[in-house]
Amino acid sequence: MTAHILVVNSDPAQRRQIKSLVETQGHVVHAAENAASAFEKMVSLGSDLRVALLDLTMSGLDVNHFLSLANQSEGDAAVVVLADDGKVEAAVDAMRHGAFDFIVSPAAPERIAHAVSNALRVNERRAARLSRSRRTSQISFGEIVAVSGAMTRVVDLARRSASSAIPVILEGENGVGKQMVARAIHGAGDRSGKPFVAVSCGAMTPESLDAMLFGEEGGADEHGAGKIASAHGGTLFLDEVDALPLDVQARLLQLVQGGEISSHDGRRQRKVDVRLTSSTRKDLIEEVKAGRFREDLYFRMNVFPIMIPALRRRRDDIPYLARAFVERFSAEQRRAHPLGISADVLALLTSYDWPGNVRQLENAVYRAVILASGSELTEADFPQIAIQVAKNAGTDRHAAAQEPAAHRSFNRDAEEKAAAGSAMGLSHRDSERLVAAAQNPAVLSDNYIVSVDSAGNVRKLSEIEEELIRFALKYYRGQMSQVARKLGIGRSTLYRKLKDYGIDPDNPQSDVA
Repeated sequence: MTAHILVVNSDPAQRRQIKSLVETQGHVVHAAENAASAFEKMVSLGSDLRVALLDLTMSGLDVNHFLSLANQSEGDAAVVVLADDGKVEAAVDAMRHGAFDFIVSPAAPERIAHAVSNALRVNERRAARLSRSRRTSQISFGEIVAVSGAMTRVVDLARRSASSAIPVILEGENGVGKQMVARAIHGAGDRSGKPFVAVSCGAMTPESLDAMLFGEEGGADEHGAGKIASAHGGTLFLDEVDALPLDVQARLLQLVQGGEISSHDGRRQRKVDVRLTSSTRKDLIEEVKAGRFREDLYFRMNVFPIMIPALRRRRDDIPYLARAFVERFSAEQRRAHPLGISADVLALLTSYDWPGNVRQLENAVYRAVILASGSELTEADFPQIAIQVAKNAGTDRHAAAQEPAAHRSFNRDAEEKAAAGSAMGLSHRDSERLVAAAQNPAVLSDNYIVSVDSAGNVRKLSEIEEELIRFALKYYRGQMSQVARKLGIGRSTLYRKLKDYGIDPDNPQSDVA
């Protein structure tokens, strides 16, 4: 299969070498020697671009913006980043923001050829998936994985908003699923049979964004009458609304206030019936204070805010999301049976912080399913995640080793509390518990576990276990990996016990409703 490949490299020798190598695979190669040329070629290629080989050492290149443009393109181009030994951290960060793979330079030609082939395989299936999703873009709330209490509350709020035309703003980090929630709100409301039009404000220049939303003068250009007019009767979703230029905000305010859009000269107005939903990853109040966002528009749009938590704040959802992705991608690959996913993999995925959130998890699972050779996904299918988890574990151990020196004065206070405990007649063990509580400001000094009840009888083991789990969740501030490790049990066992005892991990002192 012949594909259009973009090679972005500032070194002429490397650029020629990679270009020649990829051309021997039968592909059409476009070369860019600087950042400006790279963005220009990416825009001109549009949906024809399948893979980009990106040199991270290039000066003046905004890697995250490049990845954002690649992910926004119709072909959803796969990006493979190349980095020398000193840039491995930057390569890993690029993976977090959507890069498909990274190669450490200098690399063997076979490694580069293999990366391009894998990227094309994934891209081909991804393009087919995007095509199907556009034909059936309706999303129901039942498709949103909401096992954790935090995500259950998000879905509940979103359901309540669906029955009205109230403006909704979805807040949260990139990749948490804001557009999916917006589509579910649209699909559950009275406008479900009408268009859902999404506009990514952060991936466009101010001029093209204005034309995209409102249309060019005369309305006969490639944008037609504009996305706002296209959404008539339905929903307009503005992703990264904080990126709107002030002049575009002024025109949008007219739509929000009176349901009209005007021409650039202000002489012609047109009535438009749209429901406005939007998303942001920034604090819009701070944007208003900084003068980057209009205060009047903010109060018009921020009527029904919904905060979607980062994936690391709702780790209970990760195993269910991973299984759902594996099942979906296995079906798309027309496998006779869905791939299995081992308990070790679920533990690995749950212990990772996922800075790219659900989108990063989805891409990681998708890559693993496409390239899997066995009947079950293993840790070997997630090499980058395994490396990061191991590295983070090493960092945690190093920090723990350094803690006594860094907190010597703090621990002296804890020792004083222990002495005070002995003076109060507490046993040595209870004094130790008091020290443990004093060493963690989040834990109150009276949080120790009582072994006997008011009648002097030893309490039931299940009662003490439940109390200990609640204490550990509070003591370690909900860090599930650390809680399970300190309790000496597996994560899956911990999750089962939370369910058995009805403990809300986000609020361990209360029960799950």
